[in-house]
Amino acid sequence: MYWQKRFERKNPNQKLETLIKKIFDEHKGNYGYRRIQLTLKEKGLNVNQKRIRRIMCKLGLKGTKFIRKSRKYNSYKGTVGPLVKNRLHRRFYTSVPHQKLTTDTSEFKYYERDQRGNIQIKKLYLDPFLDLFNGEILSYRISKQPNAKAILDAQKEAIDKTQDCPYRRTFHSDQGWGIK
Repeated sequence: MYWQKRFERKNPNQKLETLIKKIFDEHKGNYGYRRIQLTLKEKGLNVNQKRIRRIMCKLGLKGTKFIRKSRKYNSYKGTVGPLVKNRLHRRFYTSVPHQKLTTDTSEFKYYERDQRGNIQIKKLYLDPFLDLFNGEILSYRISKQPNAKAILDAQKEAIDKTQDCPYRRTFHSDQGWGIK
């Protein structure tokens, strides 16, 4: 008798199921359970994420329609200017401070919430100048765009800090720029 009554019982999640399906369809399948939960919260419904996931699984809804793989930052644009002679030849060790300095641009992603509570992916670019003698970072710049200004400002600071080197200083980058 228990199971017969249970099968005849109405679905307690019927309204929530139609609302979740509506939100999912409004956003063309881009919303997963997290964004659906935030949207429901904005509408005044506080629903546990496990319940939303269970309903989405039951309805066959997956927010994977437009998943993109994140691209790795690559600033190489081909040969832009004159190539500088490779003076390091993969000899990345030195016994003289401030003789060999290297740099490279690194991209970092971080997440930030906007005023409506949506999560946005932001990027920062780090341009450090590293002394190969002891691995010390002599100067660096952090910028929101990968631009030459940040690199040149960090390079100028590195040049000022390494004035005491009696030998020729070599600034190395894998992009082919340098000081002659």
